[in-house]
Amino acid sequence: MEQYDEIQIPVPAEFSFHQNMKYLMDAGNECMYEVEDGHIRRALSIPGEAPVFIDISDAGTDGLLVKIWGAADDTTIQKVQHYVTDWFDLETDLRPFYAMAQEDRYLQKAIEQFYGLRNMGIPDFFEAVSWGIIGQQINLAFAFTLKRRFVETFGSSIEWQGKRYWLFPTPETIAALSVEELVPLQMTQRKSEYLIGVARLIVEGSLTKEALQAAGSFKDAEKLLTAVRGIGPWTANYVLMRCLRSPNAFPLADVGLLNAIKYLDNLDEKPSREELLRLAVPWADWESYATFYLWRFLY
Repeated sequence: MEQYDEIQIPVPAEFSFHQNMKYLMDAGNECMYEVEDGHIRRALSIPGEAPVFIDISDAGTDGLLVKIWGAADDTTIQKVQHYVTDWFDLETDLRPFYAMAQEDRYLQKAIEQFYGLRNMGIPDFFEAVSWGIIGQQINLAFAFTLKRRFVETFGSSIEWQGKRYWLFPTPETIAALSVEELVPLQMTQRKSEYLIGVARLIVEGSLTKEALQAAGSFKDAEKLLTAVRGIGPWTANYVLMRCLRSPNAFPLADVGLLNAIKYLDNLDEKPSREELLRLAVPWADWESYATFYLWRFLY
């Protein structure tokens, strides 16, 4: 893999490579990328083509420097650029969010501490839904452990400089499994059923990212997702937030969000749903970013 292509991706003024790299680095037992010495490296699956390997670093005022190994043509390079732009959420104008946050007692602290952080997304729809399901009702550390087992058991990989980099399992692979093949990973029977069921819906084309994008409204997209077995309001809002980029996605029952408020207010107990809704009134149409920034106080 000696030959590589190189592109530069411009970034908005409200962007900090350091903040986003640190967020990725703090993820812990993450199996989908590596952060080392100021570089973010990962394998990337390009639909209909062979996987590529990318290395992302800071190009200063020139934005992001992306090196690509295995790119066959300009179309592949464009798809990589689109993926990285989406992953780092570079097309969202954060100026209105920062103006609102400057006047908010909780978000003011967040934007001071994490200025330039973007809502680092999960562009692949099946990966986003799977991660939402895997993370249901367990702590984050165990969720990462389950994800790693899932990926390393059913995903594929490529090697670069003696290291293995993993690609998320395809829905076709998971759709062909039985529940008994997932349970040994310490996945519960229900989560196993949910993952296989979602994979089959995606394979048959009845659940797609494009359909959700065309749903007409955030609420319509949420209804489409919650109609799927295994996807409740939290998972639906998580997917809408991290994959569909819905600005008003709001995982109200998220333990991390509630604990962030508890931490900032030095409370003995987490706030109630009603209290959270009340203090979140100023966040209208920016609930997704508000949640992401508040999460950052904890992880």
